[in-house]
Amino acid sequence: MTFDPSSPELDAAEVQERVDAAIEDHEVVLFMKGDELMPQCGYSDRALGLLKRYRDDVEVVDALQNLEAFREALEAHSGWETIPQAFVDGEFVGGSDILAELEDRGELAETLNVDPETVDDAPAGGSTSSAGDVDAPF
Repeated sequence: MTFDPSSPELDAAEVQERVDAAIEDHEVVLFMKGDELMPQCGYSDRALGLLKRYRDDVEVVDALQNLEAFREALEAHSGWETIPQAFVDGEFVGGSDILAELEDRGELAETLNVDPETVDDAPAGGSTSSAGDVDAPF
């Protein structure tokens, strides 16, 4: 879901419905500022990069459509009002700092229901050829 500055701001009830549905309908969901192509804060970009290292199927929800309403709706699920927030199997995992801690401890793959043995060690955002060079993003 992407923020369109020309669209009207979502009201609190619409935001609550989107938050509830995203958490219920997707195995891994990230509520962030911005979208996959254009994160609007460094914490959101960091969280997205960590999740995408392990999962291609991360549902991204742009909270900029009504930031205060998203904070309130998310706080009801997680007890936190900061954004970004990641959920896995309907359970709150944390923001970018928690995701980084899980990564540092070698626990992020398991948290995301991924077999660590199948994870490619290539940097997020690029694929590695057999020669070890990062392929162009196009």
